[in-house]
Amino acid sequence: MTAAFVLGINMVIAGIFAIAFGVVAATNRSARGALWMASGYATGIVDVALEFLLRIQSNPTPVGIGIFLTFLLALTLCLIGVARHYDVAPPWKAIAAIWVLSLLAVPLLFAMPVTSVLRRALYQLPYIATQLLFGFVVLRSGRRQALDLLLIGLAVLSALLYAVKPLIAWTVGAASTPQAYMASTYAAISQSIGAVTLVALALVLLLVMMRDTTAEMLVRSETDSLSGLLNRRGFDRHAERRIERALRTGAPAVLIAADLDHFKAINDGYGHAAGDGVIAHFADVLRHAVAEGAVVSRLGGEEFAVLLAGADLAEGRRQAEAARRAFRAASFAGLGIDGTISASFGVAQAMAGDTLFDLSRRADAALYRAKAGGRNRVCVALGELPPTPTPMGVRKLSG
Repeated sequence: MTAAFVLGINMVIAGIFAIAFGVVAATNRSARGALWMASGYATGIVDVALEFLLRIQSNPTPVGIGIFLTFLLALTLCLIGVARHYDVAPPWKAIAAIWVLSLLAVPLLFAMPVTSVLRRALYQLPYIATQLLFGFVVLRSGRRQALDLLLIGLAVLSALLYAVKPLIAWTVGAASTPQAYMASTYAAISQSIGAVTLVALALVLLLVMMRDTTAEMLVRSETDSLSGLLNRRGFDRHAERRIERALRTGAPAVLIAADLDHFKAINDGYGHAAGDGVIAHFADVLRHAVAEGAVVSRLGGEEFAVLLAGADLAEGRRQAEAARRAFRAASFAGLGIDGTISASFGVAQAMAGDTLFDLSRRADAALYRAKAGGRNRVCVALGELPPTPTPMGVRKLSG
């Protein structure tokens, strides 16, 4: 397989991935790194075109410099794209250092003989450094899922492949002139290595973006847009897992049910915009009053629920009281609401054999008692409620 054929394949591959990342960027605005990746692979097409142009040059130096810097630019754009996707600040200082040193090295590199081993080693150094930065960016993001670890491994492997290229050239022999590069065995091997790394890195990056986009869509489907809390669907999924884990390990778990008092009167008297503001504020109160890691949700309307894993009934009541006091003390003058607004809370602790439905039923019963007892209070469910008494005047018939 000739180097020209492999280069042609590389150009097609780069074009396919440039389009693929471009489509991701156009269809998903949150995929901030995709456009950078598309630009990087598009720049790779220019680099391959320059490789074809090199062999017909009487003076190969200008085009050779263009190839050297264009490929570095392609890697740099991809590096920035990875940083953007992983929500990590691009390592600008390191990138600037690589570019400054590369530009300063250009006169030295292209004055050295093409067959020089030192020239080949220095030529690969910027690429090695960029690939290592690639892996460092992913590592610094803190993500450790399988695809992230695979991406780090591929970046390190790619850097190692660039590092051994001078050894490969020394072993198989390289062209004596830049124009003869395309006809050499080394060129075929080098471009084949490039094709493999090009495909592997792009495919894994696309998989990472697909994974993260899917996760983001799931989060959106489970998030209440007004309060920013989990909606009922999200609460059910996360709370059920926490309860099952707590019961399996013997750890306590508490459910807090909350309801805004006289909320219909707020909507009727001050308008739905004011009511929305009250809901949003209550959501903030809950977030700050309960322990970190709690499953906090708005089930719908003015109903809220909080699952506290690792907390007992006393701790659940304490956190519910903290939320009640903070909300009661809040001022809503900015929403045009005079006076104070309160909320009622019911707290229940998970017991052996409980499902989320069982726990919710007891917490709701405690909440009902808080409402019936005058509102603006916290009630706890110490056990199942007694059966509803038979109304007066109704007797059971005995046989």
